[in-house]
Amino acid sequence: HVQLVESGGGSVQAGESRRLSCVTSGYTSTTSCVAWVRQAPGKEREGVASMWIDGSTSYANSVKGRFTISKDNAKNTLYLQMNSLKPDDTATYYCAAAWPAPPYWANVMAAGTYNHWGQGTQVTVS
Repeated sequence: HVQLVESGGGSVQAGESRRLSCVTSGYTSTTSCVAWVRQAPGKEREGVASMWIDGSTSYANSVKGRFTISKDNAKNTLYLQMNSLKPDDTATYYCAAAWPAPPYWANVMAAGTYNHWGQGTQVTVS
């Protein structure tokens, strides 16, 4: 079955960097859309970054220029490099996959597009 396991969360100071990893299994990563989604206390889940099947990426305006999503298909691992972290970035970060791939018109930044989720990893910025 499909599994996504995140790691790399923790507490950091504002301005520092952090890299999250998500090891995936149980599906074909080259035919899926993947994303990082975060949820802060009292707020709805927010799409942070996504990667379509062809490798094209999308970012939330709040993280554009600071966060980078990448994927290593050989290692079945998805990454989120987070630079210049801010207190507003504090949240639980989830790795998510849409597989089978969603239709081309799907909103890749919407949490509802994804049908497989990791358990989440907490990032706290102070």
